[in-house]
Amino acid sequence: MRQTTLIKGADWAIAWDAAAGQHVYRRAIDVAFTEDHILHVGPGFTGAADQTLDGRDLMVMPGLVDVHSHLGHEPVYRGIREEHGLPSMYMTGLYERSQAFDTTDPDLRCAATEVALCELLKSGVTSICDISSPYEGWSETIAKSGVRGFLAPGFASARWRLENGHSLGFAWDEAAGRRGLDTALALIDSLPAHPSGRLSGVVSPMQIENCTDDLLRDSRAAALERGTPFTLHLAQGVLELQEMTRRHGVTSIRHAADLGILGPGTILGHAIFLDTHSWIRGWTRDDLRLLAESGCAVAHCPTPFARYGHLLESFGAYVRAGITMALGTDTSPHNMLEEIRKAGTLSRIAARDITDVSTGMLFHAATVGGAKSLLRDDLGRLAVGTRADVVLVDLKQPDMMPARDPLRSLVFHAADRAVRHVFVAGRQVVADGQVVHLDHRAAAERLTEAQVRMMALCPARDYRGRAVDELTPLSLPMDGCGRPEQP
Repeated sequence: MRQTTLIKGADWAIAWDAAAGQHVYRRAIDVAFTEDHILHVGPGFTGAADQTLDGRDLMVMPGLVDVHSHLGHEPVYRGIREEHGLPSMYMTGLYERSQAFDTTDPDLRCAATEVALCELLKSGVTSICDISSPYEGWSETIAKSGVRGFLAPGFASARWRLENGHSLGFAWDEAAGRRGLDTALALIDSLPAHPSGRLSGVVSPMQIENCTDDLLRDSRAAALERGTPFTLHLAQGVLELQEMTRRHGVTSIRHAADLGILGPGTILGHAIFLDTHSWIRGWTRDDLRLLAESGCAVAHCPTPFARYGHLLESFGAYVRAGITMALGTDTSPHNMLEEIRKAGTLSRIAARDITDVSTGMLFHAATVGGAKSLLRDDLGRLAVGTRADVVLVDLKQPDMMPARDPLRSLVFHAADRAVRHVFVAGRQVVADGQVVHLDHRAAAERLTEAQVRMMALCPARDYRGRAVDELTPLSLPMDGCGRPEQP
């Protein structure tokens, strides 16, 4: 017997208007749902309900869809990566961190994943695409949380290799890339049978510069054969673009188009450094058009790039070109509401135009855009027949008040502090602001221990043999009084 939940007389709701193809506000309505789908969005629900919640002082909205994250390692970089970057590598610290820190410990991965999932659920995320090399306990940790999980087991033909702080090298192992694809497909093929009923797969060669052309083509073909999404990091860095131009004489996006790996169901991680970007100023002006004509989606994750001083220079330009825009968290903190706010603020700054984006445009990307990119038209919408992934926002939380425009209050002011309850597949996963199925504090304690172990290995891995305090110093100098022992 499936349980029916009724939210009675919600003050506000963000409902889906299918005819208009957009979210709309509705007032004083009932929302009813089972574990399968939403039954009713409107006034006067007359059916039976097993659980009734008083909707006064609440806003009901669809769950957010996060299409790009790395749950299993990003939280362990807290206190390490926020200001780590190399001016000699166009400000990014990505390549240096990848060689200096070992994040393959399954205990580290599981603790990091739990911490990230708690952050995501408390910020209203109900669907998450997690890009990671597979590890023991991955699928079970995501299933335990109650979230709707899109697992993207990563693989590549090469890994980055550094010999200095200004040039990017590669350690190639094409056979390992092939084995990685086989392992990924075996996991992806097993997920539909998972007892949770909430897990599915995404084919994910890691970075365009780290994969052979044949591996990229075969990966995209495997995704098309299975009807699953395909995701790839692309146009995420200046050094990547320089390497692709050296190899092929064209931009990363042009090369992807030439390979035939763009199209509906392809999600490009970041796609910031187009040929028109001010850091690139290429000799072509084709990249934005190529993205739009292909029908692919872009996963925009503003936080990690803003920390390096990188910006996607006009979110609105992508939307107006017809590109499906979606949002991701990528790094810690995994707070989707903060990402919506940053995406809008930074795009207006970069475009020098307050009209470049709107809150409605960004919310669309965080819901419907994400769902479309994952080939799911039953997510990211509050409408009869869609999946029962629902978020309840507390309109009386002080940071929400006055709630003249509750979506603006949520995005610009209250963020996760106002998220009271979250349901995924009709089941409650956040109650009164607390995650139901995971212990956030215990996971954070385990992650702290794992970070100490990781930092101790840094000198043996770093190409210059540096300890973590030399690689990424503390934000303030230590005065030497009562200093704890360092790993």
